[in-house]
Amino acid sequence: MDLDTFQEHDIFWVLLAIVCVVLLGMVIQDLTQKTHAIRHNYPLIGRLRYRFENLGEYFRQYFFASDREELPFNRATRTWVYKTAKGLGGLLGFGSTNDLRQTGSILFVNASYPLLEEEFTDAPSVIIGADCEKPFHARSLFNISGMSYGALSRPAVDALARGAKESGIWMNTGEGGMSPWHRNAGCDLIHQIGTAKYGVRDLDGNLCDEKLREVAPHVKAFEIKLSQGAKPGRGGVLPAAKVTEEIAKIRGIPVGEVSSSPNRHKEIKNSDDLLDMIQRVRDVTGLPVGIKTVVGSERFPEDLCETILRRGLDSAPDFITVDGGEGGSGAAPQLLADHVGLPVSEALPILVDTLMAYGLKDRIRVIASGQLVHSARIAWALCVGADFVVSARGFMFALGCVQSLQCHKGTCPTGITTHNKWRQRGLVVSVKAKRVAQYAYWVNHEVNVLAHSCGLRNAREFRREHIRIVQKAGKSTALEELYPYRGTRQINPG
Repeated sequence: MDLDTFQEHDIFWVLLAIVCVVLLGMVIQDLTQKTHAIRHNYPLIGRLRYRFENLGEYFRQYFFASDREELPFNRATRTWVYKTAKGLGGLLGFGSTNDLRQTGSILFVNASYPLLEEEFTDAPSVIIGADCEKPFHARSLFNISGMSYGALSRPAVDALARGAKESGIWMNTGEGGMSPWHRNAGCDLIHQIGTAKYGVRDLDGNLCDEKLREVAPHVKAFEIKLSQGAKPGRGGVLPAAKVTEEIAKIRGIPVGEVSSSPNRHKEIKNSDDLLDMIQRVRDVTGLPVGIKTVVGSERFPEDLCETILRRGLDSAPDFITVDGGEGGSGAAPQLLADHVGLPVSEALPILVDTLMAYGLKDRIRVIASGQLVHSARIAWALCVGADFVVSARGFMFALGCVQSLQCHKGTCPTGITTHNKWRQRGLVVSVKAKRVAQYAYWVNHEVNVLAHSCGLRNAREFRREHIRIVQKAGKSTALEELYPYRGTRQINPG
């Protein structure tokens, strides 16, 4: 038999034999393993169950879930961000698919006689740390929340920083420290000090005044992170595979080792300790210093305010970022993400009202965070009393995130949360930076459009009377009735 005849008649049977041997091996493996009952009772077929279960979370968003029911962000919200980032949003035809009767829906109180366009004004900048040596004149209502270099890829950080510069918004470095990609873009930066003090620590992991002075010329403020929405009471973890030589140098840690943050600052055991650290960083750098925290009840805000009044207004943080329990741009234990921390819809009113009750709202700026990616939700936060809003995942969507839920695996298909060079190829920095800038611009613009519809000159004039929240189907309640302003308490500083 010649070679051509063999190839024509026998190659099929050789391949079939190989396939049969492989399948037989899989059947034997299924029958002998003792871990999965389905695979043992239904060899081969049982494997499909686990495969479909794994693929289901990815296919549901395309074929089965409706536009407004998926979590953490539904398709309608994601699509809105994508279009806004591309400059294609703003208009629709034949009405909205948003059910205005659904519990929790936000309804703005339109003015019967709104102002004319020539009466509109730009939202004024707000000073953070007015009494500091170098106060921060913050221009934008909507800004980029903390996401660390290391958790995010180099092109992702580069695109975010360039987009922030182009649109005039600030960017929070996240607890991973300030990278060259943050600094080189020239955008306004807030340097976050996490519990591991990355970027501002000495060799023993303690806060280092010399490092603070090195960082200070490149940033507008410092933020001491007590906790974050995804995992209150738990420090961040960067897998060893992500701790490259560059990231290790930025953070001040060994190369190729798991980078874990403590669950709290070892120096901070109470509100007095917290104010001591705030004052230390402010004295060393001359910059505004604030905190980031998750609110679990009224207890912490009240204790902090009482401590401030006892020590004096100069001891107060210059801002407080309140992160809702629904926050989380990276990896987190599911138990903490699901069940710890108040959502921002409850936490923000608690913080604002407590500051007002203690007469500290004018002294301490409030920044809201936690699934606030849409113009309407950002306007809601301003109505409640926030001075600024920050978002992490909104800007990830602007970069092209498809909510594949693989942030912690290093296999992000869009190159945003992976250091795999092949996966990063599709994240073209110049293109994505433009989308970040457009998303920021249009959100800030649309928040002012909402303000104009309420008869206001700009979004800085939003108050609780300008919004209603649907409590049950077909029935809404004014926000000022749900969360009435609390009167100022009479506090004895002694």
